[in-house]
Formats: sequence, C-alpha cells, structure tokens
Amino acid sequence: MGFLSLVGNSFGCSASGERLVSAARDGDLQEARALLEYNPRLARYSTFGGRNSPLHYAAAQGHHEIVSLLLESGVEINLRNYRGQTALMQACQYGHWEVVQTLMLFNANIHRTDYLNGGTAIHFAALHGHARCLRLVLADYVPSIPNFLNQTNHRSTEEVSDADFDDDGLVKMVNWKADGGLTPLHMAALNGHVECVQLLLDLGASVSEVTIEDGTTIDLIGSGSTPLHYAACGGNAVCCQLLIARGANLAAKNASGSTPLMVAHSWHRNSIEEILSNEPGGQIRTLASPYLCLPLMSIMSIARECGWRYLNKSPVCIDPCAVCLDGSCSVAAEGCKHEFCTRCALYLCSTSYTSANPAGAIPCPLCRHPITSFVALPGTSPIREQLPRNSLSLSFCATCPAVSSDSAAPGGGHPYRASAELHCGGGMRMPPMGSSSFRSLSCQAMKLNPSFCMGAMDTNPCLIRCSRFGSSLGRSASHGEANRRGAWPVTFSPIVATSS
Repeated sequence: MGFLSLVGNSFGCSASGERLVSAARDGDLQEARALLEYNPRLARYSTFGGRNSPLHYAAAQGHHEIVSLLLESGVEINLRNYRGQTALMQACQYGHWEVVQTLMLFNANIHRTDYLNGGTAIHFAALHGHARCLRLVLADYVPSIPNFLNQTNHRSTEEVSDADFDDDGLVKMVNWKADGGLTPLHMAALNGHVECVQLLLDLGASVSEVTIEDGTTIDLIGSGSTPLHYAACGGNAVCCQLLIARGANLAAKNASGSTPLMVAHSWHRNSIEEILSNEPGGQIRTLASPYLCLPLMSIMSIARECGWRYLNKSPVCIDPCAVCLDGSCSVAAEGCKHEFCTRCALYLCSTSYTSANPAGAIPCPLCRHPITSFVALPGTSPIREQLPRNSLSLSFCATCPAVSSDSAAPGGGHPYRASAELHCGGGMRMPPMGSSSFRSLSCQAMKLNPSFCMGAMDTNPCLIRCSRFGSSLGRSASHGEANRRGAWPVTFSPIVATSS
C-alpha cells in the first residue's frame, strides 16, 4: 500500500505540474496562482526530457506577470533546461524585455552559459537583435554618471565619481567568448543588427577580437576572423561602417588569409565591396547608441531596495505619479527634480530612446530635461521583507521523475533527452524551449528534412543544417566536452543574408 500510494502521489504531481506548465505557456495568471496556492512546490516542476520548468515557458512566451508569480513562489531563478538555458536566455532570445526586466530585478545570473554553445544571455540578445534586452542585462554595469561614455571610449585615467562603476567587468562581459571565440559583437555584426552593434561598441566591445578553431564549430568564414569579417559576410553596410569608424582593420587577415573584402566577395556582397576597399579619410564621428541608458542602474537599485509594485493601493493617492496617476511618487529625477513612481521610472528607462546630450540620458516626459540618474525620495523606505529565496529547497515526492533541480545531473550536465520532443508537428502542444542554436543556419529556400527539425515557437520554423556545405563540415568535440554538439553558431537573418 505504501508503494502504491507513492506512485499515486507521483502521478498527481505530474498532472498538476502539467497544468501549471500549460498555464505558464498560455498566460493564464489565475490558473497559475490557484495551482501555486494549492501547492507551491509545483513551481519546481520540469517537463520530462526537455527539463523545461514553468518559468522557462512563461519567459519564452513573454508572460512577465506569471514570471513574477513563480519567482515569488520561491522557484530557482537560474534553473536550466536540458540545453543549459536559463529563463533569462529564453527571454533574451525571443525579445521579451518585460520578462528580462523582471528577472534582472530578482538578480538573475547573467554569467551562466548554455551547454551547447557556451553563450550567455548577452549572446542570445545580440544574436537575435534585441537591443532593449541587451541594455537591461547589462544594467548593473553601466553607471548613472554623465561622463560614462568618455570613460569607456577614451579610458581616461581620471577617477570615476561612481563607486559602482566596474570598467573591467563591463569590458569582460561585452567581450565574453562563446565556443569558437565568438563574441556578441561577432553575432550582431553577422546578422546585421545595427542597434546591437552600436550599443556593444559604446559599451566597450573590441573590434579586434578574433575567432578560434576549437574543433566544435562549423566555421564558414574561417578562424582568426574579426567582427568586420563577420559583418562583411552578413552584407550590412551600416554595420561595416560602424566597425570601421571604431578602428576595425580593413587589411586584417584570418587564418585562411582572407581580408574582409575577400570575404564579402566570396559571399557575393557586392554592395559593400566599395566600403571595404577604401581606407577612411580621417577620423569618422559616430553618434552614441539610442539604447544606451544611464539612469537604469540607479532605478534598478532603488527598485530592488524599496520595491516597484503597488502593494497597498488606496482610493485616493496623496501624491500621485504624473505619468500613470495611480502609484505614489517614490523617486525624483536628478536635475529637473520631477517625481515619479518607481514603476513608471523603470518603464521609461527600459523603453525610451535616449538623448544625445549627454549621451545616454533619457528625456524627462514632463519637461524634456535630460535625466542621468534617479534618487529615492526621503519618505521612501526599504521594503521589510526580503526578496523570495531562489534557493528554496522544497522536496517533491521521491518517485516523481519530472521534478528535478539544476544539480540533478552529475557535473551539472543534462541527464537525458527526449527524442520525441525534437520533431515538428508530432502532436506536441509545445516544442522544446531554446530550439534555436547559435550553430544553426536558417535556410528558407530549402526542402525541410524532418530528421533535422528541431522545433520552434508558435510558427514552428525549422532550423536545419545547411546541406550546401555537405559532409566536409565534419568536426570533433573539443577538450573532451561531449555535451556541446551542434551546428555552427550563427543564425542568418533572411533580411540581411541573401542566398547565393
């Protein structure tokens, strides 16, 4: 009887967990809240094979309210699926900036790398061209000081007035190398994401970083390639001009002896050959990225310390926010001294295009004065309760195989894979999260092979290996890392890359 009761409890956990997964995927907030009130441990449920938690599904679909609900229930914010992807990587991949903002307010780890490609959330945002997500992920590295851009570009020896400014940490993050030595700048330049390229350059991305031959990637351009080589392959003229203006070397050769001009010629990018042929006459001035946001660090710190939601709404607000007329004013903009609620200030910093003087400041919605930082009002007190413990250890029934933690596999690897989830149109309600890989090529004009289909969100576009390159693109695992396998880590944008 004891054994049968354990088995019955196991089936009950799976059924309730699947209901929570469906609610997280479909955005049913009431259903998710009811299930978590009934059993808070369901937040740690994960699907069989893919190991995707409800947090992964909610993040991939952009349901930020359900993400907040799950985090408040004590779920581990840095849970991984079988690909090693966290919810932050999923949100950056699909461009859901509200989810990214919520995860960053709950102190998500941006240093985690996935198992297949060794890429961080910054790589996912740069690969798919989501500049808003990119600036939110790097919010804790960009200080709220007016002279930040001068400090970053000129590396001045003057001391910075903000003690939280970690210049070395910022440079390390924006130049983080995934497998094959690919930096976020390589990925953004290849796919023609001008906004991401401009923002990464303003944050200190190096134009001289080169790729390496590690045996795990299908390198179509060649090892030793700079971001300009990748921009030449992608064929975006604006990306090439930005890189050249920031000091990219037109004569740089990769391991195959190819310059950016030769790469452009081999990929039939005739429209940019003139740009890559002539050295620029004199120094070229470029405008600062409109996605560079200086006040973001200050408002994120205030929100974490004092809260950002309307917990106790009163019928009549004594000092309402001039933007939403709902919450009470809790922060003030330095300079013009206009007051806002924390929630509106967060929204302004996450969505507004910044002004040019000083670079990175957002215009005040009331007087258009540039805002470089926010300060908490004297009456604003820190929240008494701490943020939910993300390492909440809640034991599930011992016989339920669908509930697992990030450390379930020995050595942090993925313990199993379900081949049934890797096919499109197989009757599955939801394809596996993180189906797009750095090492996949999106070829629209090709007949899809079901054996290569990896599933995707909503429309199920298949990411397949390009058969044009044949079997000569074989590779072997590097440094004994058998868990990182896949195709070459790029995804061509159909707008930028044209079939040759």
